[in-house]
Amino acid sequence: MLAKSNTPNPSTVLGRQLGDELRRLREAAGLTTVQAAEALDCTKGKISRIENGRVAVRLPDLTAMLHAYGVSDPDLRERLAALARKANRRRRQGWWNQYSSVLADTYRDYIAMETMADSIRTFQAQLVPGLLQTPGYIRAVTVASQQWQKAEEIEKFAQVRLARQERLTGESPLRLWSVISEAVLLQQVGGPDVMRAQLQHLLDASEHPNVTVQVLPFSRGAHASMFGPYVVLGFPEEGALDVVLADNPTGSMWLEREAEVARYRDLFDAARTSALSPVESRSVIHRRAKEHRA
Repeated sequence: MLAKSNTPNPSTVLGRQLGDELRRLREAAGLTTVQAAEALDCTKGKISRIENGRVAVRLPDLTAMLHAYGVSDPDLRERLAALARKANRRRRQGWWNQYSSVLADTYRDYIAMETMADSIRTFQAQLVPGLLQTPGYIRAVTVASQQWQKAEEIEKFAQVRLARQERLTGESPLRLWSVISEAVLLQQVGGPDVMRAQLQHLLDASEHPNVTVQVLPFSRGAHASMFGPYVVLGFPEEGALDVVLADNPTGSMWLEREAEVARYRDLFDAARTSALSPVESRSVIHRRAKEHRA
């Protein structure tokens, strides 16, 4: 997730959910996007962007849309208004925005998604997942990326990654299921001391009930996930669809279409099935940790 990407910003989950509901209400009212735009005295494009979750919905616009669609149920109107307020607040007030000087837009979008997710499934071919990285490992990876030259910038990026890890603890911790290639255990990131500490941290984290770590060993041979890392994010809101962030040599790409997301769910299922069990994985991680000696 280090690569600065020119891919379009993703819609937020809450914005998509609100847009889906507004689309359903418009269609139930028998209105086309053109007719809805005429009723609201706006462009057809604005209606489409709202329904796709690409733009924030101001409360006056929401009120006008619900009136045009004949929605009189006070409970439904208040629920949609609350959803709009929550989505708009997420867009404006994310803690990560204070680090905008060192974060690419794609990474900030990812963090926004992550804060709303309740589950993450990820495959990593070269690096320990960011949510499981130690401070020493984070700094070594950041330096190696050569995207930041100043110590202050490197430290800010490390602070962001450590702040993200708070999602793994608390009253409603994020559920993380990570499959990592055996190569992740062997790559000397930061030197032997850093790697020993990092692998011990993986062992400690895997003891938490909301964290699953599996190792996909070299002995399994070629597999479909070997062409690049990816993250599948799931969300608690009713009807919310999973989204995928996939990395490639030129950057990162958001995938939201159901067929594309289903493909990555299948990839992950194949990877976890081929990987060692969590218990076997712990044994391998422990053995590799002892091999990282100065």
